[in-house]
Amino acid sequence: MTTYGYETEAADGEAAPRETRTSSRVTVTGGARAGDKRAEGEAEATRRAEGLLLGLAAGDAAGWPAARHRAARMPDWTRRLTRELDTFAEHNATTTLPVPIALNQPPEPLRLGPSDDAEWAAFAAEALLRAGDDTVLNDLSRERRTRAAIDLTWNAIACEVAAATERAPETESAVLPLRARISVRAGLGNLATGLRPPATGHDNPHYFDDAACVRACVLAVAHPGDPRRAADLAEFDARYTQDGDGVHGARAMAAALALALAGAHVDACVTAALAELPEETEIGRNARHALRLAADADSAFALVPPLEHQIVDHVYSYGIAAAETVPVALALATAARGRIAEAIPAAACLSRVADSAPALAGALTGALGGGASIPASWRESCRTLSGCALPRLTGTDLVELAGLLEAVQPACPGG
Repeated sequence: MTTYGYETEAADGEAAPRETRTSSRVTVTGGARAGDKRAEGEAEATRRAEGLLLGLAAGDAAGWPAARHRAARMPDWTRRLTRELDTFAEHNATTTLPVPIALNQPPEPLRLGPSDDAEWAAFAAEALLRAGDDTVLNDLSRERRTRAAIDLTWNAIACEVAAATERAPETESAVLPLRARISVRAGLGNLATGLRPPATGHDNPHYFDDAACVRACVLAVAHPGDPRRAADLAEFDARYTQDGDGVHGARAMAAALALALAGAHVDACVTAALAELPEETEIGRNARHALRLAADADSAFALVPPLEHQIVDHVYSYGIAAAETVPVALALATAARGRIAEAIPAAACLSRVADSAPALAGALTGALGGGASIPASWRESCRTLSGCALPRLTGTDLVELAGLLEAVQPACPGG
């Protein structure tokens, strides 16, 4: 299993730093009972981080685009044949529509599992793991170290993109070591040419999309219980690829997740998210309207038609605007009362925004419910990354990753 090279040490190597980090949570002088309480607190925090990652992955897998993303691991001709069958259906007015196919190839890539959102979430986690390594950049504060790690992570992958482009006879034919959203591709291209944030996100055709919102969910792990600092860190990362509503959405998701990781109620999480969404913005207006709709809905499933008709846009060619997906995720989490088993299926019903709204809703409700809220069948189907977007992450175990993240993060304020 891939763990980014951040191995948890043996008990002797880990005991001291974990004791120092967690001593503020409970009184150590209380003996065995205090130690038990501390251990329980650490286990609960790990389970919330686990719930976040697995919930995000389950939501990612539940949306119909996941099968198409995962099909990238199939031979090119299988995807070409699917496109030809789609053209045939259009030209011949048939209502039998094609789906990703394996034919004579192993079908494993097409089975239920996470795709691009989960892999880019793991990409964000890499920076947190680097920042948590006290042997790297140890002359900096934890916050500055985290930001430096984010910058290093982005520039490292931008260098790979630049090298691939240089090897290609023309830019359009470059074989890149990743698959990504338009905003991420544009941001990396900007970095490769020497631009820096915020220009990389501002001078970007998809500055408004929700790519950074997915990353923000994971970055909140750095500041459990502190929504403002989590939002600030998410904005720092978001500026590499987004601007405007794309940044506002990242701040909102980070704020909500920061409280969810500290055990707050779903309503408190959503209130923290709203505080990061200016009322005069599209995402701010949509979020407030979506939550009014949620207040009148009997269930998350009952909320689907109002969201489809009043929040989701049917004009643009891509359903990934943060101004739609973030409000949908917040509203469904609210209507589901924080229950992941209700929020994700409802989000997946909104086909226009099914590429990321289920993942965002799953991250929030997964953190609220912890790892135990993820059904065993979904846990096993979604814990391992396939590498369909970031091949180097193939085989990464999200449960192990959650444990690694918790091991290097600070305690919640106030214990």
